[in-house]
Amino acid sequence: MKAKKVLSLVLAAAMTLSLVACGNSKEEENNTPAPESSAPADNGSEEAKEPAAGEQTLKVAAVETAYGAQMWQDVCAAFEKANPGVKVELTIDKKLEDIIPPAMKAGDYPDVIMRAVGAESALTETFIKDNNVVEMTDVLAMTVPGEDVTVGEKILPGFVDNSITNPYGDGKTYLMPMFYGPCGLFYDAGLFEAKGWTVPTTWDEMWELGDKAKAEGIALFTYPTAGYFDAFFYALLRETAGNDKFQEALRYGEGAWDTPEAQQTFDIIAKLASYTEKTTPANANDNDFRKNQQLVLDDKALFMPNGNWVIGEMADAPRAEGFKWGFTALPAVTEGGDRASYTFFEQIWMPKGAVNQDLGKQFIAYLYSDEAAEIFASGETPAVQPIKGMADKLEGDNKIYYSIYDTGAIAVMDAFATTDPVEGVTVRTTFFDPINSLVSGDKTEEQWVEQVKKDSDALRAALK
Repeated sequence: MKAKKVLSLVLAAAMTLSLVACGNSKEEENNTPAPESSAPADNGSEEAKEPAAGEQTLKVAAVETAYGAQMWQDVCAAFEKANPGVKVELTIDKKLEDIIPPAMKAGDYPDVIMRAVGAESALTETFIKDNNVVEMTDVLAMTVPGEDVTVGEKILPGFVDNSITNPYGDGKTYLMPMFYGPCGLFYDAGLFEAKGWTVPTTWDEMWELGDKAKAEGIALFTYPTAGYFDAFFYALLRETAGNDKFQEALRYGEGAWDTPEAQQTFDIIAKLASYTEKTTPANANDNDFRKNQQLVLDDKALFMPNGNWVIGEMADAPRAEGFKWGFTALPAVTEGGDRASYTFFEQIWMPKGAVNQDLGKQFIAYLYSDEAAEIFASGETPAVQPIKGMADKLEGDNKIYYSIYDTGAIAVMDAFATTDPVEGVTVRTTFFDPINSLVSGDKTEEQWVEQVKKDSDALRAALK
């Protein structure tokens, strides 16, 4: 379930190191713990192997996920071919944080690192906190190698204007977006075709469809677990509040939940709870969540919030005759308003200790080329970048899934601000878990709103 998010995949425990110079591998074990600081060391550095005369060596470190290592080897080989005299030394491993820290402690840094925020090791967050990441704003203005467009022109809107890629709030980009996975509402497109129903584009249309479905014994909505309301809540709040008030709410701003826009978010979720299949809360746990997902496959509920991992999770599950996966962004609050889809995405960046920063930026710019993008997306499990038109090159369910931003949805990727621990209060228990109680009737909307306001006060006081 959640652990299968395409951008939050559980890493295997293997400790094999693959040092790949684009095709050649070398394995060695290394169990040295990560350093406490990302700051470059002043001494103790070992001399690296001298490159051939006239040859530049670019050190790239990437975490290996379910996408595999081969795509990185192929991309590095393609970059070398396009840049004679450049050798890419690729370090790729499922446990990257156990591999590169010893060399970094000695002052030997990769030039480019592909590791997203949100990992248990907090490797990327440590570099950000220590102000040890290189600004990437100029990369957006670079022309994609071999093409006539800039990097910034190719990237989908929203992917370089958020609190993850621009962590310091200074209008500058420090982390570049890589592979992504949208979240939205999954449904049976075959059922809609058979019934002659249209997928709602506004919440008013959603309620009208809910009444039609109810008359035929079909619930409008279900969800795997309340935790899946994270992506849903963020996308909806962005729709109702607009970006400025959305950002304020994410930092638990005083009075942020007293606005008409915030109240609209609560009202929509409370109304949606009344249209939710009543058995959902009983199965909304880590053991039984598939029963809720099965409701959509059995045409007992129309929509559920999820990510594309659900397709694999339910691959062998029975389904209604004519079932076809459908995927859509959240309906707009008003006709013609924003339709939002939350996305999880990975990032690539450069540490300030990188020796070949100019070459590293050229490499990162190359990663947004059609050539590199096709290599990444050609594997059995496609690794898709937020590049305009990329969805047109995909097939089947992947095309439906990744085309969501090409068809007008806005990408939302921010989250509630991190705080010091607050006893008895977490983001999930405050904002998401109460959905179960709204559906069951054990909690009213008013009680939930009061809890949000009270807990936000406590979280605001504990902001990092």
